[in-house]
Amino acid sequence: MGDAKANRLSYIDWMRGLACVLMFQTHCYDSWLGGPARDTKFFQLSQLGGTLPAPLFLFLAGISFALVTDRLRQKNLSSNEIAKTTILRGAEIFGLGLLFRVQEFILGYPWSPWTDLLRVDVLNTIGFSMMLMGAVCWLTRKRVTNILLAIAAATGIAMATPLIWTTARPRWLPWYLESYLNGVHTFDKPQPWLFPLFPWAAFSFAGLAIGFVIFSNWTRKNEALAFGIFGGTGLLLYKLSLWLDARPTQLYSTYDYWHTSPDFFLARLGVLLIILFGTYAWCRWGLANLGFSPIIQLGQTSLLVYWVHIEFVYGRFSILAKRAQTITTASIGLLIIFLAMVGLSILRTRMKGKGAEILAYFRRRPVPSTQP
Repeated sequence: MGDAKANRLSYIDWMRGLACVLMFQTHCYDSWLGGPARDTKFFQLSQLGGTLPAPLFLFLAGISFALVTDRLRQKNLSSNEIAKTTILRGAEIFGLGLLFRVQEFILGYPWSPWTDLLRVDVLNTIGFSMMLMGAVCWLTRKRVTNILLAIAAATGIAMATPLIWTTARPRWLPWYLESYLNGVHTFDKPQPWLFPLFPWAAFSFAGLAIGFVIFSNWTRKNEALAFGIFGGTGLLLYKLSLWLDARPTQLYSTYDYWHTSPDFFLARLGVLLIILFGTYAWCRWGLANLGFSPIIQLGQTSLLVYWVHIEFVYGRFSILAKRAQTITTASIGLLIIFLAMVGLSILRTRMKGKGAEILAYFRRRPVPSTQP
């Protein structure tokens, strides 16, 4: 983190680490709190915080995608080569999402139903969104056009979501394919706790548009001003969402503000932009880069800690009895999970790139002793 360029981009890791912390607290309290503790305002607020991690991860996937695409273009790679690289990376994340479901099924056997293997989770949507973003960026190399296409894609996905969930549902598709569009899974209607492409992919495309702005020459020269504009735009989007929601006439026959409405997408996007400005300010003028930052550390290995913590919170290896804890004991468990994931993240960072050395160490033959 001593490198100037790394410091300049540390807000991305900090923001991703914040998503990890919010995810930890949401999952821990949801899994462990039991009895009267689940009826408290504390529990409700903990779950409200849980509405942010998925949009944050998807939004940051778009920003990171713009960064990678920019770097590949600076190497003068062709559009086909860039598309191949980025789309394959998206396919890799998508494959990891499928592998994660297999792991969950095996560890949950015999209680987990086989249909959980085909459940649409956030990793699946991140991977699929990356493949779609790769296709969109393949169409043109011009930054302004990329930004406009990303905005158009995000807007189109958000606007189509109420229809894909209700009156224009693709019922003719098998449930495991339709679920990727609206999260219907095996139920009779789409489920808000799943992560289908509509509306979740819209956050990735919004992040892609913001990412191309962030890594433009103008923003590099006017960084503080640009992030101030992001924060102000976020506040305006949030206010606009509330104003649109209060209108007596709505565009759709079925209006669900909290799950499918484009108005709510605007509100969440506004919050993401405000957080983006806040994390940038904290990493530039605050204490984020003074010494070791556990939040930045988590952000650098977010996929790993996401994957591992699930089993120790929701899975068979849960460190506390589920639905049986008080707020105090669940909070202690949350602290343990946080510290354990930071430790795992540090270990992963230190071991990165040393696989060959470790393998060589175990393959070494013992030297015969020369002593009698």
